Amino acid sequence: MTLFSNGMGLLVQMVSTVALARLLTPADFGVVTMVTTFSLLLVNFGVNGFTEAIIQREEIDHSLATNLFWINICAGILLTVGFAAAGSLMARFYGNASVEYIAVGISLTILITSTSVMHLALLMRAMHFSLVSTNDFLSRVVSVAVSVLLAWSGWGYWALVVGAIAQPLSQSIGAWILCSWVPGFPCRLAGMGSIVRFALNVYGRFSLNYFTRNMDNLLVGWRFNAQALGFYKKAYDLFALSALVQSLTTVAVSALSRLNRDSVQYRKYLLNILAVTAFVGMGVGAELTLIGKDVIRLLLGPNWEESGRIFTYFGPGIGAMFLYGTHGWIQLSIGRADRWFRWGVVEFVVTGLLFIVALPWGPAGIAVAWTASFWILTIPAFWYAGRPIQFGVVPVIAAVWKYLVASLLAGCASAVIIRGFPSLSFVAVSGPVGAVSRIAAISALFGALYLGAVILLHQGCAPLYQVAGLLREMVPWAQFSRSPADGATCGTGASEALTL
Repeated sequence: MTLFSNGMGLLVQMVSTVALARLLTPADFGVVTMVTTFSLLLVNFGVNGFTEAIIQREEIDHSLATNLFWINICAGILLTVGFAAAGSLMARFYGNASVEYIAVGISLTILITSTSVMHLALLMRAMHFSLVSTNDFLSRVVSVAVSVLLAWSGWGYWALVVGAIAQPLSQSIGAWILCSWVPGFPCRLAGMGSIVRFALNVYGRFSLNYFTRNMDNLLVGWRFNAQALGFYKKAYDLFALSALVQSLTTVAVSALSRLNRDSVQYRKYLLNILAVTAFVGMGVGAELTLIGKDVIRLLLGPNWEESGRIFTYFGPGIGAMFLYGTHGWIQLSIGRADRWFRWGVVEFVVTGLLFIVALPWGPAGIAVAWTASFWILTIPAFWYAGRPIQFGVVPVIAAVWKYLVASLLAGCASAVIIRGFPSLSFVAVSGPVGAVSRIAAISALFGALYLGAVILLHQGCAPLYQVAGLLREMVPWAQFSRSPADGATCGTGASEALTL
């Protein structure tokens, strides 16, 4: 349900991108990205930390949840005021006066987000993922609708700012409606220290990961300009498809945390996750490498050709990015957020050095650095994550290598066929019709070759049956058909979350 909801959310975001790219300029996107590069780190305080602490903990009561709620609210107030005050410093750093005023508006997202963290965490602890996912999807729709309407009315980059505020506001309203839990007054409580330390380790890891993920925006915006950052950001948005995998963290951690005492079942579930992730990720990565330019040309229009060129260097890293996004599930599910934080330091240093080396080559060089970083770090990350439970990298490699080889074979064969027959009508056609024709033809060619290579390497259709079975289980209609009496109201969800 979470994957389905996020897939629909990406579809809504794609529609938004298609519309906003024609109503706003690359500079509008770039100047807002200059601010959100910093603000999103503070927005996620509590979202990344207290959420995992609530989900991973064996028992939780009303008093504990109340204390965490008020800690999060107080932190949200302080961070909101601090970020708004720092707007002038960011404006001087970028050399753009508009940044100061945008920062004041965006700062509101920090406080608004803090009001819903505990309610959403309780729903996820009770495994009401359908409710959480639906609420998240609807909040994205509201945000996109507001941004498009205001952009059409001529608000410029302020359309993006107001849309950014609308999303956490609608999400918070939905969370309080779905979860009827009401916090009480804070009190002294034993055991708070260990929970806060766990949460801070998780947030520390998130912060390092965030700095790593956004150092590219910082460097491009500082070294070049808002327009260059706008082109780069749209190419990166297509690259960051692993958000679909990362969005499953709470689902995976909820399940794996209850299996971490059963090593056989734990390993079985984890390897199945990795196999399916590799099957999808390697295929998607190779295919988008072939059609990425046309996808961006079709979605954003002819004024965004530079984004398509940059994406060409992102494509080969998508498969590794999908896999790399799952290694943290091991650390969190076994309660070792401290090790996850320490690995974040390694990731930050390695990726940062690659960015600095690649910066002279511009946004395209940064894209190459991203791709290289994921291929360099993936295997060491799984080795480090699995050490406390003696889960080595050999099973990981065995679960994924055939999909990597299949994607390489299918991708190279598709490229050779396309270049070997330049006279094909769809290759030379320009405009949207040509882009659609190339996307359809290349996708069909690559899909057939990739599935054929997977079947050949596995000596059978077992991987296809596995994914088909998973897709059948993921059909959400049964979830939508549930009545409120089945647990769709939040009084039940909160009660379950506080007693599980």
